Amino acid sequence: MKVIVFALALVAGASAASVPGRAPVLASRLRGGAADVEGIALVPKPRSPLAGAGPSHSRMLVRGGAKAVVPKAVAKIDVALMLYFFFWYLLNYYYTLNNKKALNAAGGKSGFPMTVAFLQLIIGSLYGMFLWAAPDARTFPKITLSDLVSMIPIAICFAGAHAASVFSMGAGAVSFTQIVKAAEPAFAAILGVTLYGKSVSKAKWLTLIPVIGGVVLASVKELDFAWSALITAMTANLFAAFRSNENKKLMETPGLKERIGTVGNQFALTMILSALVLVPVFLATEAHRWGAFVETFKSSKALQVNLVTSGLWFYIYNELSTLTIKKTSATTQSVANTAKRVIVIVGCALVLGESLDPIKMLGCAIGIGGVFLYSMVK
Repeated sequence: MKVIVFALALVAGASAASVPGRAPVLASRLRGGAADVEGIALVPKPRSPLAGAGPSHSRMLVRGGAKAVVPKAVAKIDVALMLYFFFWYLLNYYYTLNNKKALNAAGGKSGFPMTVAFLQLIIGSLYGMFLWAAPDARTFPKITLSDLVSMIPIAICFAGAHAASVFSMGAGAVSFTQIVKAAEPAFAAILGVTLYGKSVSKAKWLTLIPVIGGVVLASVKELDFAWSALITAMTANLFAAFRSNENKKLMETPGLKERIGTVGNQFALTMILSALVLVPVFLATEAHRWGAFVETFKSSKALQVNLVTSGLWFYIYNELSTLTIKKTSATTQSVANTAKRVIVIVGCALVLGESLDPIKMLGCAIGIGGVFLYSMVK
């Protein structure tokens, strides 16, 4: 529980730290209140008189009052970045696990996937609004109505990608869904060339061969294979690819970044708008079964716990991944995304007792390796 509380404070603190001129006091709210972590919106400490020796040297006092200049042999560790990585991986893993458990508790393939997806966005939206209301967390964005309207296409894509992913994980194995979702670069490349006027190098096109081949190989040996899981996972990739391209277009709007303020604000707005977008879809699909869902929710502790936690983890890990990407290079991002997907696939398969057939794992390795190459080549 202490780890989860710290993760919540990390997101709130990181958002506040990104607002110029603000130095909120979150350290004292953590138990003990004594340990400050660099970059997480803590109380600024007075500089030591020894801290002005420059970037490559430090001064130290020696006996007799003389000063000696000592070169810094070890680079400064970015503690905040390490924490971003750790909690991004941890909460992504727990979201995937809790999401599958919530779907199983709600009836599995014939249960309430749209209701679960919709309520997860509602829970995330409430948490985002809480951060605006909480003191020293984050400032409210200074956006206009036209800004909100311009964000609707991204919200539609975000909602579609999330709902389709939840459907896929409810219909089949989590590991299989994750393997198929690893093929997202193929969708992004095709959409970029056909609809957004982008060019993709021949080398990048070639790296898509192992991506697609790996997914096909993994599908052949998937014991819990379902066409619905494959189709909805691919639909999630399509929505995610659209969202990536639309987001780049939106951020080119003059003055929008300044009005939104922070990465946290942008994600919170996207989450809230996505929940609103799913309202008519929920009403058209599973709203007539709301009474049955409520009865299941009341009688199932597993559904109660895993639905709420998966909604929180989904919000927090997505925001942490954005903060991590903002602080790292493209190469680091590629390695991090590859490692994260492997951890989630293998970890969830072990906990949930899913198939780890050697051919399936080979397909997984080939597909994810292709994604890594796609991210690295020019």
